[in-house]
Amino acid sequence: MESENSTVVTEFIFLGLTQSRDIQLLVFVLVLIFYLIILPGNFLIILTIRSDPGLTTPLYFFLGNLAFLDASYSFIVAPRMLVDFLSEKKVISYRGCITQLFFLHFLGGGEGLLLVVMAFDRYMAICHPLHYSAVMNPRACYVLLLALWFGGFVHSIIQVALILHLPFCGPNLLDNFFCDVPQVIKLACTDTFVVELLMVFNSGLMTLLCFLGLLASYAVILCHVRGSSSWGKSKAMSTCTTHIIVIFLMFGPGIFIYTRPFRAFPADKLVSLFHTVIFPLLNPVIYTLRNQEVKASVRRLFNQHIA
Repeated sequence: MESENSTVVTEFIFLGLTQSRDIQLLVFVLVLIFYLIILPGNFLIILTIRSDPGLTTPLYFFLGNLAFLDASYSFIVAPRMLVDFLSEKKVISYRGCITQLFFLHFLGGGEGLLLVVMAFDRYMAICHPLHYSAVMNPRACYVLLLALWFGGFVHSIIQVALILHLPFCGPNLLDNFFCDVPQVIKLACTDTFVVELLMVFNSGLMTLLCFLGLLASYAVILCHVRGSSSWGKSKAMSTCTTHIIVIFLMFGPGIFIYTRPFRAFPADKLVSLFHTVIFPLLNPVIYTLRNQEVKASVRRLFNQHIA
């Protein structure tokens, strides 16, 4: 029988990124500036791709969706974190915590699968150019997009279902600045060994396998373009290098956080900051800065509005 003085946790209290007010203020200013500069850049990429009839290939279709996913992902953690920097007590309700956790893994899982789809797109374009237009037709692109959204949903709902079955009766102090699986599980007042294994399998193994698979696919592509013409080789190398950079930014922190037992490390919060706030906003910008077509289209869009 449950003890009479046992209470059910209705809210969690974040301990935050750091206890130092000076460091909090510094991080607040830096993140706010970064957020206000880069976030509009993501929406500019979406607008450019949507408005330019020359950017209708699957590569740009998926790049626009990447910018949308990353912009949406940044809304899950960053705004609340900025508000909490100015608050003495950083409180989130139990339902709010579960909601944040759900969308974090829904959009994060969807983005990981989107990078897999983009790797497949580049593989078909570079290694099988004669079949590319037949395989990557508009209908196939929308089916792949629907599949990755569904995959992200399934991944996230498994995380949430496992969390919802855990009893929380205190304490309620989360040693982080947002709700995520490793910290929330540790507050459950029951043995969580099996749940932790399931979480590592669902998040960690999936992240690691996607990462290794993506690296292998780009290695195949790069080996294929070695004998190409200098122009074709240069363009393929530039595109693949950009994708590989984003893969490391996306999957590196995820592997660090989710593929090990859920115990705290000193670097956890810093890695989480880059994983949830900085890198998602940077990914589409990295693609754009290395893509001549998108840069030219952005310049045309600016000139049209200025003229």
